[in-house]
Amino acid sequence: QVQLVESGGGLVQPGGSLRLSCTASGSILMVYGMGWYRQAPGKQRELVAGITGGGSTNYADSVKGRFTISRDNAKNTVYLQMNSLKPEDTAVYYCNAELKTLAAGTKYSYWGQGTQVTVSS
Repeated sequence: QVQLVESGGGLVQPGGSLRLSCTASGSILMVYGMGWYRQAPGKQRELVAGITGGGSTNYADSVKGRFTISRDNAKNTVYLQMNSLKPEDTAVYYCNAELKTLAAGTKYSYWGQGTQVTVSS
């Protein structure tokens, strides 16, 4: 069984920073792409940032230059450093990982439980 556990959300003032972490645990054989998505009330879930196993990254236009995604492959952990936060960044942030377990012969997509980020004065 695989679990993705997120941490680091909270309440921050506009212009502030937060760092999200997500660690995958369980009977993992290999972790491929990892990413962060977010869903604001009344809106669809959207990709915020993604990172491949080789370290290539991509970002939503709305966060380019403010957010940085990184990963520690030895720890099966992905991070999202969020700077210059705006009220419109308020959402539940979800971690996603494509990985292969010891039992499965193919990779599957797994999701974390979500962590709330609120940007407000």
